Amino acid sequence: MGLVSARKAFILVATLALAMAVGSCAGRPPGVLIPVQAADVPGTSKVAMIVATTRARATTPDMFSGDRGKTPSFAEITVSLPPDAARQAGEVQWPRSVPGNPQTDFVVTGAEDLSRDQAIAWLHKDVSRRPKHRVLVFIHGYNQRFDDAVFRFAQIVHDSGADVTPVLFTWPSRGSLLAYGYDRESAVYSRDALETLLTALAKDPAVGEVSVLAHSMGNWVTFEALRQMAIRNGRVLPKIKNIMLAAPDVDVDIFQSQWADLGTPAPNVTIFVSQDDKALKVSQRVWGSRARLGQIDPAQEPFRSEFETRKINVYDLTKLNTPDGLNHGKFAESPEVVQMIGKRIASQATITDSREGVGDRIVQVTTGAASTVGQAAGLVIAAPVAVMDQHTRDHLGEQVESLGGTVSGTVTSTTGLVTTAPQN
Repeated sequence: MGLVSARKAFILVATLALAMAVGSCAGRPPGVLIPVQAADVPGTSKVAMIVATTRARATTPDMFSGDRGKTPSFAEITVSLPPDAARQAGEVQWPRSVPGNPQTDFVVTGAEDLSRDQAIAWLHKDVSRRPKHRVLVFIHGYNQRFDDAVFRFAQIVHDSGADVTPVLFTWPSRGSLLAYGYDRESAVYSRDALETLLTALAKDPAVGEVSVLAHSMGNWVTFEALRQMAIRNGRVLPKIKNIMLAAPDVDVDIFQSQWADLGTPAPNVTIFVSQDDKALKVSQRVWGSRARLGQIDPAQEPFRSEFETRKINVYDLTKLNTPDGLNHGKFAESPEVVQMIGKRIASQATITDSREGVGDRIVQVTTGAASTVGQAAGLVIAAPVAVMDQHTRDHLGEQVESLGGTVSGTVTSTTGLVTTAPQN
């Protein structure tokens, strides 16, 4: 990439970074993962999950850092959510200070490092009480600290109503908007570990079904892991039933290549796209990509025919209006859709269940037409909350100016207004 192109790409990313800043950009207090020692608060809900991670252990109370660990690590974490009357579905309520208040905040009530054998024992105990012994594996996207991933997954499990054993796979993200390259390489670093995890779950006699939910950059590491599994075994292992791809930050040509290696029969695949996804537009410009999978128009060729041939279900959220200014996490901003989808999971319907009466593999979702999603979809997708970290805030302007650009901006709402003026 030439100097001018690199400069424009960086300024474009910087624009996205500032656009994602909010008025409360002081960040989150450290230590939110320190367990709260308090009596149970009436009306609160708890989500206990197993964590598998390629992150290095942290020297702070955050348990795991953004650095890369030499070997996979495991933990058990229990998150308490405020009473439903005190929050909207799709929201993560971060404590303003620690310890948080279980009545109003997401708080951790238990956190313990586990060995691999201890993690397996926990899994077997939990999955034995689930319908069809179902497991849900969540793989987060770019710009996710460890506590981001933990709280967001707890919210997804609770708000969806999915009666599953939750398994969080979290890879080493810096949790910085300007660390896109580091995060991308960390995803590459983590694909073998994810393949090992998914293979172990699919071959475990105690596990009945495995569903995989990935968001943004997490889709790339997910499909790389599945591709490796298929090459090794001749196909994706049959217990892996559903693959759900939310706003996938994956080049469409690479996805086609990955899909070709999955073998037959392939798992049920559902993709959530939006042509007005600003985050993916930035990614497209940075990579020089023809298109990112999460921003394509599925009704246009060649995509429509390819999705039909491959029996991939696609939900087009372009016309769904939410407060999300970047349009990268629309499901998280629509409580009605979250609640309706949760009811579908609670009734144990699957995404591709023909009884749901979905006659087309491409469903366009619009504001006021959420019942379409309620009939067809299978899980809420919740995008990470975009918070600019202190390091990014301190150095963003300096780095942009060093590349010949200027940045000025005034936060006018939750998304902000940013202007950039690259110099010739």
